[in-house]
Amino acid sequence: MLGKDKMLIMGGKPLMGEITVSGGKNTAVAVIPATLLSDEPSTIENLPDIEDVHALIEILNHLGVKTEYVPDQYLRVYPATLRDCNVPFDFTKRLRASYYLLGALLGRGGRAEVAYPGGCEIGSRPIDQHLKGFVALGATIEDRGGLVCARADRLTGADVFFDMVTVGATVNVMLAAARAQGTTVIYNAAKEPHIVDLANFLNSMGARIKGAGTDIIRITGRPSLHGTTYTVIPDQIETGTLMIAAAATRGDVTIHGCIPTHMESLTAKLLEMGVRVTQSDDSIRVRPQYEQRAVNIKTQVYPGFPTDLQQPMTALLCMANGTSTVCETIFEQRFKHLDELRRMGARIKLVDRTVLIEGVHEMYGAPVTVTDLRAGAALVVAGLMAKGITEIYETGYIDRGYERIEDKLCSLGADIRRETL
Repeated sequence: MLGKDKMLIMGGKPLMGEITVSGGKNTAVAVIPATLLSDEPSTIENLPDIEDVHALIEILNHLGVKTEYVPDQYLRVYPATLRDCNVPFDFTKRLRASYYLLGALLGRGGRAEVAYPGGCEIGSRPIDQHLKGFVALGATIEDRGGLVCARADRLTGADVFFDMVTVGATVNVMLAAARAQGTTVIYNAAKEPHIVDLANFLNSMGARIKGAGTDIIRITGRPSLHGTTYTVIPDQIETGTLMIAAAATRGDVTIHGCIPTHMESLTAKLLEMGVRVTQSDDSIRVRPQYEQRAVNIKTQVYPGFPTDLQQPMTALLCMANGTSTVCETIFEQRFKHLDELRRMGARIKLVDRTVLIEGVHEMYGAPVTVTDLRAGAALVVAGLMAKGITEIYETGYIDRGYERIEDKLCSLGADIRRETL
């Protein structure tokens, strides 16, 4: 997947026009495993056509599950053919969300064997809270040389107290508890939009989940779930990336098919910078403002500023007027893009987990290398606003989470092409 091509961006062109956002990556990677909780077929619509979705489909096929995938239309999953519960590292190394197979397989048949996940290297992301939740429900956990083996004769509802807010563990316990006997209550649950969307998906299968979007989620287990047809919500992070790209190029872009209320933390910061942002029920317009002010940002769990937008926002702030600070509280190594931005002329200093950014008047195209998904988005933003040509290598990371990003940006006036290496 990685290293097969490079992206070339001729910067300095303002983005203009209208664009429709894709379906949500973070919902997609949760609801695809969730289909295994029923024996009946389910159909998922509005899935983004991204590498993480492709990887999960391959995992389902490896487990014996039949699938029918029509990109940009639907994925139909036939879970009755499931014949295995072992997901080796050759599959899990491709995406972090492969660990959701633990909760789904455990919830369905009381047994799951899943290798520790891969994905982007952005810091320590232990799964201890996931396993703590499974144990509370009655599962036994064994580590067999990098393979997490979870077993339970019967999962029983329980109170699950997370030591910290964790999106992944919230999803996994929701999956495992949906068919457990009795009621499970998750305390200190994550509140992200895709947590709500997963709850809605499971409820459409017959689950009984209340409180999603708050810090306490109550799940009344059901002995069985049925198939469903479901449309996933728009991608919050793609929406934010497009908003940032429009601001970075001093463009005028209207983003359709989004949910503006999911973007409030980013919108507030763009307004603070002086960017003009207006919204309707399902669209956001970002309009040009020549002088953009420096701001201070601190990543937080939802509804705070999302860590997934920290890197693209850091790129935008490289040309803001004044000195900005960006404090990353979620992932301690989400700074690998900084050296690449420096290559392009950014003035950046990292102190512990805070980035100090002294705005410059110009940045310049340079050869840069992507180290993770959102770092890739940051380098695309930087390339769009830099003078000259930016060559971006390891673009496969970008394809993990953005659906044909260069096509979307080119439709708005960007000058981007890919070349095979």
